[in-house]
Amino acid sequence: MATLYSDLHIHSCLSPCGSDDMTPANLCGMAVVKGLQMIALTDHNTARNVPAAKACCDAYGLLLIPGMEITTKEEVHLLGYFPDVGTALQFSDFIKGHMPKKKNRPSLFGNQLVMNEDDEVIDEEDALLIGASDLSLKELTGLVREAGGVPVPAHINRGSNGLLVNLGFMPPDLDFTAVEVWRALPCPHSPQTGKVVLHSSDAHYLGDILEPEVTVHLPEPTVAAFLDYLRAGA
Repeated sequence: MATLYSDLHIHSCLSPCGSDDMTPANLCGMAVVKGLQMIALTDHNTARNVPAAKACCDAYGLLLIPGMEITTKEEVHLLGYFPDVGTALQFSDFIKGHMPKKKNRPSLFGNQLVMNEDDEVIDEEDALLIGASDLSLKELTGLVREAGGVPVPAHINRGSNGLLVNLGFMPPDLDFTAVEVWRALPCPHSPQTGKVVLHSSDAHYLGDILEPEVTVHLPEPTVAAFLDYLRAGA
């Protein structure tokens, strides 16, 4: 059994609301400094920095969970965790086709930097990443599962994009096996019943990455084991 200190909701400099200091190498290095063993990169509606983060995590001996934070048509934030980098990139390309055709304005929204593992800027995403897709929560939940991933509603008790705040209830027909709960705010017990409850930082700045305080227990330290852990529920 592997006990892993984890932070499973981190943004890089590709998310317009993320600090430019949140480069793949920097965020992986900070995770190591803080004593973590497993992290997930979950940029808004894209996975284009996941390959660089994977290379950096491999160099540091960290387990990377490839992910995205996807915005549904209802403007609910849904974390998608995927089995490998290639699957995450394919899903990222698919989501891009369902986003509004709006250009980013860096001076207003922030930079959207695509990096390599040496923290060199290899591209700047010009399509605005923080809008809502045209896919419903139900559609996206099914599509993430079809891709071999696990959908997890993000910070369900926080902000207008949290599922409980946005919809007011946990849709029973979507059969979520895991939810992310914001620890600093109260959350009704019933939406968490029978589900894995994740606590993460939603870090947009290096200092926000979690200290070694949240653990995940897996039979082995692999992405497949983590996804199975989520699918099994509590």
